[in-house]
Formats: sequence, C-alpha cells, structure tokens
Amino acid sequence: MDLELSKRPKCSECPIRHRAVCARCDDDELLTLEAIKSYKSFKAGEPILWRGDELVYLASIVEGVATLNKSMEDGRTQMVGLLLPSDFIGRPGRNDIEFDVVAATDVTLCCFQRKPFERLLETTPHISQRLVEMTMDELDAARDWMVLLGRKTAQEKTATFVEMLVRRQRVDGVDTDPQHLALPLTRDEIANYLGLTLETVSRQLNAMKKDGVLRFADRRRFEVADFKALRNATGDGAEY
Repeated sequence: MDLELSKRPKCSECPIRHRAVCARCDDDELLTLEAIKSYKSFKAGEPILWRGDELVYLASIVEGVATLNKSMEDGRTQMVGLLLPSDFIGRPGRNDIEFDVVAATDVTLCCFQRKPFERLLETTPHISQRLVEMTMDELDAARDWMVLLGRKTAQEKTATFVEMLVRRQRVDGVDTDPQHLALPLTRDEIANYLGLTLETVSRQLNAMKKDGVLRFADRRRFEVADFKALRNATGDGAEY
C-alpha cells in the first residue's frame, strides 16, 4: 500500500536519516533521492516480498520490524534475520530476492526504484560507501549469530536477543528510552529465530523476570530493570 504524497516526510526530516543508506548524503544528493523514492506500508503479517520476486525496488525500513525467512523444499521455514528501522532490503545488481520478507509488525518502507538507484551508486560515492558499511555490519552480525546458534546456551541466546533489541534503540550514543520496549515477535517466532522451543523461550524470559532483569507489563511489553545483569547473561563478557 502506498502512502499519500502529503504524508511522505522529506529526506532531511526522516527518523532514520542518520543511520540509513542516505546517512552520508549532502543536500543535493538527498534531492536526487527524493526524485526516485516512494513510501509503502504493510500491516503485521503481510508479505513484503516473496523469494524469487523481481526486485522492482530496493528499500529502507523507516518504521516497524520485518523478518527474513528461508523456505525448504519440504515446506519447513527458518527465520534467518530481523530487519529493523534503517535496515536495507534487496541487493543492487540482483534481479530477484533470495528470501521471503514478511512484516512482523506494521512496517513503513522508503522505496527506491532499483534501476535509478543502481545508476545512482555509480555517480554518488556517499551512497555506495554507506551501503558497503551497512553490508559489512550485516556480515559481522551474521558471524555473531553463527556463534549464538552454535555455541551459546538457551539463556545466553535469549538474553542476546533482548540485548540486541535494546542496542538497536541507541542512536549516535543517545538513549531513546531504551528501557521501554516491545517484543516485535511472538514467543514462537523468537523460538524459531533462536533455534529453541517455545517452552524454552518462555522459561528463559520468565527466569529473567523472576531474577529482576526484566519487568513485563504484558507478554509483549517490557522494560530492562538491570542492564548489567542482562549483558552478563549474554555470555559476551564485556560490560554494557
């Protein structure tokens, strides 16, 4: 669903302006992006892209959370990633997408027509440099997730997931009310993402609640009561 033109914020007023692919752009470059962008919105549960779909546009997530999923031939599906505000969807130079992208919450996308965006990468170093930076950050995150899936305990996996949500609330070193959060996924979806069972995820979240690490207002809304204890529970060692 496209947003009305009057509701589309200018690039300079965008809430992800300093984190997204356009973070390094100057005023003239932002004007160029304005000419090829559009906004699309999706309700929670709606597919954004299916594996094999033609990549007509590339996009940054402005609001909401989406999941990346890979389906196997026997019908089993594995969640392989989360896309949060400022994350980028699609790969320049590719004609189609290799994962299913589904809105986990209501999602707003800032979309760029693929062909004009690919031409822009050749003429606008600030955009191509930022895209490389984001790709390297995504690679680092994927390597960290390999450690999580292969070596971490159930407690460490669950704590790492919660800590990631908190960390992504921090922009330029400034807290944006990081204590008050909402789980973007159901507990069953979290279990899928972490390679655990639903019962194990529920048990670990309840344990963090009992130990005073988290406080839950309901099954989805919570706050972090003890950041140091949360960080310690991830198994990563360094202080938060």
